[in-house]
Amino acid sequence: MTFWSVRESLSQANKLRRSYYELLRDELDQFLLQYALVDSYNNFLSKNIEYPFVEKRELKPRARITDIEHESQNTFLIIFIEDSISADHKKYIRFYDINKTTKENIIKSKTLPLSCQFDRSQKLFDSARFFDFVRILLPVDYALIVQRDPSSRTNDKYVLSHFHVRIDWPVVEAAESLAVNLRYISKEIYEKGDKYAEDIQKKFFEYYGLPVMAGGRRTAAIVAAQYFKRIPCITTVYVGSSGSRALTRISERGVSKAILMKFTEDEINQIAVSNSFSYNAFRKNYVIARERKDNICIFQANYSFTNHARPPDDGKLRELRPDLYWQAVESQHILPKPRVWKYPPLPCNIIYS
Repeated sequence: MTFWSVRESLSQANKLRRSYYELLRDELDQFLLQYALVDSYNNFLSKNIEYPFVEKRELKPRARITDIEHESQNTFLIIFIEDSISADHKKYIRFYDINKTTKENIIKSKTLPLSCQFDRSQKLFDSARFFDFVRILLPVDYALIVQRDPSSRTNDKYVLSHFHVRIDWPVVEAAESLAVNLRYISKEIYEKGDKYAEDIQKKFFEYYGLPVMAGGRRTAAIVAAQYFKRIPCITTVYVGSSGSRALTRISERGVSKAILMKFTEDEINQIAVSNSFSYNAFRKNYVIARERKDNICIFQANYSFTNHARPPDDGKLRELRPDLYWQAVESQHILPKPRVWKYPPLPCNIIYS
């Protein structure tokens, strides 16, 4: 079951909007890879602090890891919606007039540096200064919402409409919603007892690739991802946390995690040769930094859902088995540096090597 309209069922107008949304999302992907990973690495470097690389085992489904907060890691939560959010969702998603991205609100929040002039057009995605504006607002706590401007009826425009957005849907209700869809309960999370309800909440975190004790920003991200299934369009949630040191992306395609990873000279030689690149071409387009003899690249893992995390074909109620995995590693790639135009992601099986 999908919660959005697949491309084949869209009108010509909405197909064009879908294409435009995906094009803008590609741009946002590139910006956030830079901000979440490369800029964070440089933050550590500027303070003479050794960067805490994510270990391979932390990328395995259901990995047990201990989160340590790292102040130099850039953190954020962005919700990018293909359509516009209607006012009836304000009960659980706090997007009000007081946190619209207006000059008055931003000045009140003391977010805008005194040296910056506020330009109303910079909150539009197609503005040349859009990402400068995003960069100013990202350190503000809670979430940013980028959505279709409701006033752009003839030509779809996307706008950073709200900042300081709270996600106030309870985790227990989000877990209940998922479990009903997957047919582990009929309608109420406690219908099979407290222990069963607790197991469902644990599996909710696993469904989105998080440890149960994940911090507030990541928990808000997965609650938002589940909540926006109520709106029949595509939503992409991006989250970066000081504990995970990763860019996590949740979309209609599932969950992906991008991290920084070290590779030896021999390893990048092998990767370059196996992909018919020269060593120098690989270094120029994939290596974001060097530490002594190691090369640092962006590594991304994409996850798929197992049958236990998909609605059953027969639609019948089924019993939850907590020991069964809900996620599997679908693909692994080394990504080109942000904004590299001609070079593709390179398949690279690392997690289980």
